[in-house]
Amino acid sequence: MAQQTSVKEPTAEQIAEFQIYKQMGVSDSEYELICSFMGRKPNYTEIGVFSVMWSEHCAYKNSKPLLRRFPTSGPRVLMGPGEGAGIVDIGDNQAVVFKIESHNHPSAVEPYQGAATGVGGIIRDIFSMGARPVAILNSLRFGKLESDRVKYLFEHVVSGIAGYGNCIGIPTVGGEVVFDESYEGNPLVNAMCVGIIDHDKIQRGVAKGVGNPVFYVGPPTGRDGIHGATFASVELTEESEANRTAVQVGDPFMEKLVMESCLELIDSGIVLGIQDMGAAGLTCSSAEMASKAGNGLELYLDQVPQREEGMTPYEMMLSESQERMLFVVEPKDEAQAREIFDRWGVICAKVGKVTDDGRLKLIHHDEVVGDMPVKALVDECPIYDKPSQEPAYYKEQAAVDTLRYEEVKDLGGALKKVLGSPSLASKAWVYNQYDYMVRTSTAVRPGSDAAVVTVHGTRKALAMTTDCNGRYVYLDPERGGRIAVSEAARNIVCSGAEPLAITDNLNFGSPEKPEIFWQMEKAVDGMAEACRELGTPVIGGNVSLYNENTKGAIYPTPVVGMVGLIHDTDHITTQAFKAEGDAIYLLGDTLAELGGSEFQAVVHGVSEGRPPELDLGTEKKLLDGVLKAIQSGLVQSAHDVSEGGLAAALAESCISGNVGATVEWSTELRSDVALFSESQSRIVLSVSADHKNALEKLLQEAGVPFTALGFVGGSKLSININGASALEESVEALKSVWEDAIPCLMN
Repeated sequence: MAQQTSVKEPTAEQIAEFQIYKQMGVSDSEYELICSFMGRKPNYTEIGVFSVMWSEHCAYKNSKPLLRRFPTSGPRVLMGPGEGAGIVDIGDNQAVVFKIESHNHPSAVEPYQGAATGVGGIIRDIFSMGARPVAILNSLRFGKLESDRVKYLFEHVVSGIAGYGNCIGIPTVGGEVVFDESYEGNPLVNAMCVGIIDHDKIQRGVAKGVGNPVFYVGPPTGRDGIHGATFASVELTEESEANRTAVQVGDPFMEKLVMESCLELIDSGIVLGIQDMGAAGLTCSSAEMASKAGNGLELYLDQVPQREEGMTPYEMMLSESQERMLFVVEPKDEAQAREIFDRWGVICAKVGKVTDDGRLKLIHHDEVVGDMPVKALVDECPIYDKPSQEPAYYKEQAAVDTLRYEEVKDLGGALKKVLGSPSLASKAWVYNQYDYMVRTSTAVRPGSDAAVVTVHGTRKALAMTTDCNGRYVYLDPERGGRIAVSEAARNIVCSGAEPLAITDNLNFGSPEKPEIFWQMEKAVDGMAEACRELGTPVIGGNVSLYNENTKGAIYPTPVVGMVGLIHDTDHITTQAFKAEGDAIYLLGDTLAELGGSEFQAVVHGVSEGRPPELDLGTEKKLLDGVLKAIQSGLVQSAHDVSEGGLAAALAESCISGNVGATVEWSTELRSDVALFSESQSRIVLSVSADHKNALEKLLQEAGVPFTALGFVGGSKLSININGASALEESVEALKSVWEDAIPCLMN
């Protein structure tokens, strides 16, 4: 095999002798397997290509056995895992396309560009399917908002998300932000994008038709992001800070041009296959497109647009320069395709052709510099069943008495502490940096249970959310996984929508540690069970492993992104109390469950015990009953009771509606436990007085337990428990604490 001679790269013998492949994340056994597939020792470019294709980020070699446990089909699912994004039918020949992905490690070392390119990448996943992106969400985790480093990461990650999304003109409508020392040094930056498509415009990343030309679209390739997929598949170290070449640089203005030109190309009907160059860049897109079609590809690397001189085949294949796409058309359609991109001012270069030999061939300076079997690259990465071991801490937590602390008497003060916790406090400091109204389809802005975007030309709308409580998952991964899916569904239903499906981002520590792998498998089992029971299949997602810091692994954080369908915009519902005199109801049962709660963390300074129980049958009855009540026109407001318990939920509904409430509640629980318990399957509803009887009848028929709590009105939140005043705070004072928490810490 001819070797690249323009640079002094290691020979195949040197790669083997000095085990250079290990620097790329390839193990000894994997290297031997690669040699057997090749029938020889790979050269430097080839081992680089194999290393990224066989990384966890691309091959899911440590997580695939677990991912197979998810339900992935359903009556509405048009496309499940395996393509750029999943697709779900919403009726009238329309579908919703969505996916979530991580950019954790890049954001830890270069927060602005790491976050910005995470947004850019997930947007490309959506429009590569042929869909028009309509909304962006994010799920963010940082260390405690006290150190300068955490503030720096937080500020620049938010700026990166805003800078990219605002420039490209897609509204950033929702998400979540959590602060906990578990994420110190290893923030989580998960970006989700939602799009809308007509059924007949759906695309796949497939290289069809032997002899058809392969085109590169987008800006020239540089040296940024080389080995980004490998970088995302190892633990962060002190040396990672210097590894900025593994972080891509984004250009949202170019992405806008690429998006619009690609959507026009798709509308023309001439595309046979299209895929974005995401993780592993040109390598992954070319190999995967060939594999899906059962074909091969020849790439002419001299034709790849390059922005830097002397780029080697290795650099061109592994670069993760942004805003690039690969597509295939028939020869007769070349001129039409080129005309579209010329008009948009976007580079469009023919860089290869589809072959029938099942190989990925790389040609540079008229020499073959890489020749690899496509099947080996895409389908033959070894899959590992990692050892799993229940950690000692899990056993110990079962014996913890979460009620052993002395009863808190100052419940108003406790509520202010909870509302002032950065994880629960207003995120206006964040979302006010986002343009969440661009395209004028945002019906519910950030700050309610879920964001809502209308579907133009119809009376339909889409509700969307991201959810996960890492503390719960740490304390009991299986229960925490069930809760993550269920809370997302609750947020969707509280917005008036039917839950459709989920996309997940599984953020965990190193799978090499049996205790971490145990967390993964238990969390996946819990999520899968909830998805089956609630009818929300998993249509795609992302796995981000090796999230560790000097103290160990992050909290296991399997983020759930869920989308729901609002059948009529009249059903759109928010958490805000609406009118004086409206009746307030608590749906569901409250138990003495403080394990992993926000109250436990901010008042007692611990996170321990077991998280709340969750019965999926009870959850399903609640969701069905509430959705029916909303669709029957009975509900004024709906708000999920989650972090902070009933006290926080009532306060948030008061603050959102700028109105008070008077609550009278009889309970056998201790007052502090009753108000701050985070028992699951609970929702606070408000209804007009003339709908009380109809609501109660509907809930009884649905088998949903409920308690009449009181009425909306006044300027204070007043809560009486068992006839005695538990707390009385002005809504204005609560609002001040809630709104000022993050700005005060950031100043």
